[in-house]
Amino acid sequence: MNSLRPLLQSVRVRLLVIALMPMLVLMPLLLGFTTWRWSDKIDGLLISKVTGDLTIADQYLARLTATSGEQLDAVAQSVRLRSALTAGSTADFLAQEKARLGLDFLYLAGPGGQPGFTPADWPVLSGALAGQWQSAVDILNAAQLDTLAPGLAARAAIPLVATEAAVPTSRSAETRGMIIHSAAPVTLPDGRPALLAGGRLLNRNLGFIDTINALVYREQSLPEGSQGTATLFLEDVRISTNVRLFENVRALGTRVSAEVRGQVLGRGEIWLDRAFVVNDWYISAYEPILDSRGSRAGMLYVGFLETPFRQAKRSSVLALGGAFLLIAALSVPIFLRWAGRIFRPLEGMNQTIARVEQGDFTARNRPQAASGEIARVAAHFDSLLDQVQERDRQLRHWGESLEAKVGERTADLREANRRLEQTTERLIVSEKLAAVGEITASVAHEINNPVAVIQGNLDLARSVLGEHAAPVEEEFRLIDDQVYRIGVIVSKLLQFARPEEYSGASGLISPAEVLSDCLVLTRHQLDASLVEAETRLTSTREVRMSRTELQQVLVNLILNAVQAMPGGGRLTLTAEDAPDGVLLAAADTGTGIPPELQNRIFDPFFTTKQAQGTGLGLSISHQLVSRAGGRITVQSQPGQGSRFEIFLPCPADA
Repeated sequence: MNSLRPLLQSVRVRLLVIALMPMLVLMPLLLGFTTWRWSDKIDGLLISKVTGDLTIADQYLARLTATSGEQLDAVAQSVRLRSALTAGSTADFLAQEKARLGLDFLYLAGPGGQPGFTPADWPVLSGALAGQWQSAVDILNAAQLDTLAPGLAARAAIPLVATEAAVPTSRSAETRGMIIHSAAPVTLPDGRPALLAGGRLLNRNLGFIDTINALVYREQSLPEGSQGTATLFLEDVRISTNVRLFENVRALGTRVSAEVRGQVLGRGEIWLDRAFVVNDWYISAYEPILDSRGSRAGMLYVGFLETPFRQAKRSSVLALGGAFLLIAALSVPIFLRWAGRIFRPLEGMNQTIARVEQGDFTARNRPQAASGEIARVAAHFDSLLDQVQERDRQLRHWGESLEAKVGERTADLREANRRLEQTTERLIVSEKLAAVGEITASVAHEINNPVAVIQGNLDLARSVLGEHAAPVEEEFRLIDDQVYRIGVIVSKLLQFARPEEYSGASGLISPAEVLSDCLVLTRHQLDASLVEAETRLTSTREVRMSRTELQQVLVNLILNAVQAMPGGGRLTLTAEDAPDGVLLAAADTGTGIPPELQNRIFDPFFTTKQAQGTGLGLSISHQLVSRAGGRITVQSQPGQGSRFEIFLPCPADA
């Protein structure tokens, strides 16, 4: 694990992770969301299709019912019926018409009807006596069926088949029959009103249901492997269907699920959804069938097998996923190899800076010739390090010579020699700081040139490509982000090298208000890192300092605290009045700072974040606070968090 940590913290690995994230993370998420939306649209289209199929089936049933009434009315008004009535051959005539029209029963009755079929109890019959033909669906029991035609009850009876998820029942057979019930008015020769009633049984009427299925699901209306089905229900029992229970055995007597029954028969709503029909899943549509009294007597169903559509969606998803994996497998290694050549000089510079920070002034980058702008920056950095090392050697040599000469002086000059040594040490420190400032400014200048070239060529590429830049817009945005990051690093280097050029106008400000503004500026980072911020802003005093400089210091402390709590935590921010000034504090519950590093955290270029930081944040903060006459201190224990305190004095006239 320890051997992997330096690799994971390297500049190259982190930049590669950022560059590859859109392909390996965002692209799969986008593909997943698109696939989900596509699947949802397909499901919607299937529901729309089955809705249209149900409309066709409903129109056919309605037309069949109306046609039955129209045909019966034509017979009732025919001259042949009147002739048969006059000649006394009504029975023979009705038998012929029954066979011609394909009816299961046909009879002529007076105003009182016939046994079991009193017109007052049947809206179809009462409507015919009122002078208007009627036709509707009605449910008859076994006795009523045999009254209309002997043996009709036996034809209608259907044994019930135990069906999973159906409403429990104690019945073993469905003995009722669903009929198309029609009646038309007739005037007898003596002028009395009568009615001609007839109809057909829908139980086991396979020709009727096969006709519906042929109309709705014509050849090639469904993909290969799918199958259209249609069913007529008496309440929840299948009395006519082309759904197969076994091969060549229709599922007569099976029942619909309790859920579908409750929605269609119970609440009178249309069911449009997938449903388990007998032995497989179908895209299904059910609607209630109303009898002549307006009661829900049964259901009309159409649907088609879902399996081919589900397999097609699965195949499409697998093909899309396979294509993405293939593209990723081919492109990622090429990208890694190409990107590695770009990042290698920058990674070498970072390692060289780390070795110099540790005191190894012989560390050098030694980049290969003609390796690009970053390699030339690395070579120039080596040259600057050579100058620093030479100046350091010269200063040390001069100090040693001076010390030797002073040692040769008399005892009277020993005190002066001691003061001279102190002056010499301060001079050496000043020279070192001046050299570091010169190096920093030079490095920042040299970095700005290739960065400007990168940004300019990027803008030119985006302008030349125009609309063709859309497929790589995300990559262009990532390059913009990295150029911006380099610019921020350069700005920090320049601010460290020439702090006087970045100092803002100092005025009286309220530290509590500035701290509150900084909390707003960093709210996104706090929320994203699951850090809970608490504030106690009781200070009412004002201090003399640049508002932007104080914001820079406080934002740096807040972001350092967020980075110290990668798994979330609590950040407490306070602003309190203190004797002669204001005390600001930022306390976190993060990892803390080891005691041996606490004295170095304000040194330039010292950082514990490896490739993530420049080591200038706290150093610049220390300079800004010191320039305002204040001080910044830290208290920390490993594993328990850190507390940074800033004391700013109040001006005498405030």
